[in-house]
Amino acid sequence: MVDVSATPLLDTVHVPADLRKLKSADLRQLADELRHETISAVGTTGGHLGSGLGVVELTVAIHYVFNTPVDRLVWDVGHQCYPHKILTGRRDRIRTLRMGGGLSGFTKRAESEYDPFGAAHSSTSISAALGFAVANKLADTAGKGIAVIGDGSMSAGMAYEAMNNAAQAGNRLIVILNDNDMSIAPPVGGLSAYLSRIVSSREFLGLRETLKKFARRLPRPIHSAARKTDEFARGLTMGGTLFEELGFYYVGPIDGHNLDHLIPVLENVRDAEEGPILVHVVTKKGKGYAPAEESADKYHGVQKFDVITGAQAKAPPGPPSYQNVFGETLAKLAETDDRICAITAAMPGGTGVDKFAKAHPNRAFDVGIAEQHAVTFAAGLAAQGMRPFCAIYSTFLQRAYDQVVHDVAIQNLPVRFAIDRAGLVGADGCTHAGSFDVTYLATLPNFVIMAPADEAELVHMTYTAVCHDSGPIALRYPRGNGTGVALPETPERLEIGKGRIVREGKTVAILSLGTRLEEALKAAETLEAKGLSTTVADLRFAKPLDEAMIRRLLTTHEVAVTIEENAVGGLGAHVLTLASDQGLIDGGLKLRTMRLPDIFQDQDKPDKQYDEARLNAVHIVDTVLKALRHNEDVGRVGDARA
Repeated sequence: MVDVSATPLLDTVHVPADLRKLKSADLRQLADELRHETISAVGTTGGHLGSGLGVVELTVAIHYVFNTPVDRLVWDVGHQCYPHKILTGRRDRIRTLRMGGGLSGFTKRAESEYDPFGAAHSSTSISAALGFAVANKLADTAGKGIAVIGDGSMSAGMAYEAMNNAAQAGNRLIVILNDNDMSIAPPVGGLSAYLSRIVSSREFLGLRETLKKFARRLPRPIHSAARKTDEFARGLTMGGTLFEELGFYYVGPIDGHNLDHLIPVLENVRDAEEGPILVHVVTKKGKGYAPAEESADKYHGVQKFDVITGAQAKAPPGPPSYQNVFGETLAKLAETDDRICAITAAMPGGTGVDKFAKAHPNRAFDVGIAEQHAVTFAAGLAAQGMRPFCAIYSTFLQRAYDQVVHDVAIQNLPVRFAIDRAGLVGADGCTHAGSFDVTYLATLPNFVIMAPADEAELVHMTYTAVCHDSGPIALRYPRGNGTGVALPETPERLEIGKGRIVREGKTVAILSLGTRLEEALKAAETLEAKGLSTTVADLRFAKPLDEAMIRRLLTTHEVAVTIEENAVGGLGAHVLTLASDQGLIDGGLKLRTMRLPDIFQDQDKPDKQYDEARLNAVHIVDTVLKALRHNEDVGRVGDARA
C-alpha cells in the first residue's frame, strides 16, 4: 500500500474543476491515488468498499469529461460514491463516513451540490437523471442528466420503465451501465473498445444520420429493414439490442478501468447529437485491492479493517443475530413441512434466507432487486397452497406496498412477511431504517402483525406464521444481535392477538411492542425504586390488539405508556383509538405514546439513535414522571382556586 500522504496529484484536486485542469496522461496516477485514499478511509470507518473500488476510474473519467455539477450525475444506490465524495470537496471529512454528524454512506442532496439526487435504494437513477435532463431541455438551459446504474439494479422494473420513457430527453440523457459481474458483457478488449470509439464518434454518427435521412425516402419495408440492419449489426458485434429497442443508442462494452478507452468514448458521447445514449462499461468489484477482488461478497460492506492484511475487525462474540435465528428456524421447520418456501429480493444474507437456501435450495428464491414481483410471486405461491415467507427489509418492502394491498391483503392470501431491519439501523441512516411498517400494515384489513421482544420470541413467531393459513401475517424484527436468551428447542404456536404480562404492578402500566421490552423492564426497576408499582406487558401483536389485556391495564392503572420502534400511526395510535372508542380514558387515565420522532434520523450508533428518539429506559421513566407531576400540578391549581 502507498502511504496515505503520498497523494501529490489528489492533493491538488479539491473539486472536479481542478481535476479538469490535469493532463489526461496524469489521470492514471490520480486514479491510483484515489483508490488508495478510498481504501485507507474505509479501513478507518468501515462501509461499502468493493463497489467504490470498482468505479474509481469511471468516477475520474466522468468528472473529467463532463461539467459537473452543471451536468447532473446520479449514482444508483449510492453505495459506490466514496471516490466521488473525495473528488467533490469532501475529502477532509471522508473519515467520518457513516458516523454521527459525519458524511452519509450514500449520496445526499443536503451534503453537496455534486449530489443532485439522494439514493440508497436501487434502480431510481435513470428516472431521476431523465427528470434533470428534461427539465433542462424545457428550460433551454445547459446540463445533461447522467445516470450510473449497476447491472444488479437492472433487475428492477423501474429501470426499464424509465428507459422506455427516455426518448424525449434526446442527447440530454446518458446512462452508464456499470456491469461488474459480466452478466451482460461479451469479452472486453481492444477490438470492442475500438468499435465503441468508432460508433460513438461524430463522424460515424454523422454518416449514420445521413444514411437514415436517405433511407426515409425509401419505401417503408426497405426503410424498416435498413434501420433493423443497423441495430442488428451493432448488436451482433457489441450486444445491446435490448437497449436499442428501448430507444437508446448503445455503445460498448468497454473496459471501465482503462482510462485510454473511457475518456475518448465519454467525450464522443458528451458531444453527440444522437441520444439518449447508453454506455456499457465493464468493471470489477474491489479492483486494485487484492482481498476485495478475491472475495467481492465479503468486501461489499466491511467493518473497519487492516489496510495491509485486509483483516476486518471482528465484533465480540455474542448472541445470534435476529436474521440468522429466523433463517435457521425456518429451515428447521421446513424439514417437516414441504409447503414452506422463502423468497428474498437480492438480500439472502441480509435476511437469513441464505441459511434456508443452503438446506432447501429448491424452495428458496432470490428474485433480484424486484420487491414488487417478490410479493406477488409469494401471493401466487400462497394461492396454490404453499406457505411462502417473503423476507424483505422493512424499508425495501415499502416499494411493494401496492402489491401488499391488492395482491395479498384484499385477496386475504396467507403470505408470511419476515420484515428485517425493523426500527433504527445505525450507520445506514434514515434510508434503511424500518420506521413505518407497523403503520402501513396495521391499517390493512386481514393483516396480523407480530413483533418479538427477543430471539426466543422470534422462534415462536416464525412457527406461528407457518401455522397461520387464514390470511397474511407479518413478523418484524431489528437489525443486529438478540438479547442472549436461550432459544427454545420446541417452538410454541402463539394465540393470535394475545400478549403476555412480564411484570405485575398497580400504578404504572408499560405496554411494549418489540425489542424495547428490555428498556421497559429497566424503566420499571427505576420506577419501583421511586415507589411506583409498575406493570410491564409485552403485547406481541400490533394487530389484532389484545383488547382484553389492554382494557384491564388501562382501567386499573393511573398511568399507561405504549412504546414501539415505529413512527406515529402504529401501536400507540391503535391503542389510543381503542381507548377512545371504549371510553377507557374518560376516567382520568394518563395515556402516553412513545414512538420514533417525526423526523428522518441521520446515521449514528444505534444506542445514540434511540437516545435521540427518546426510547430508552430513562425516557420511559421521564414520560411517566411528567404525567404524574401533571396530575399534581392540576390538583394544586384547583386548591388555589378554592
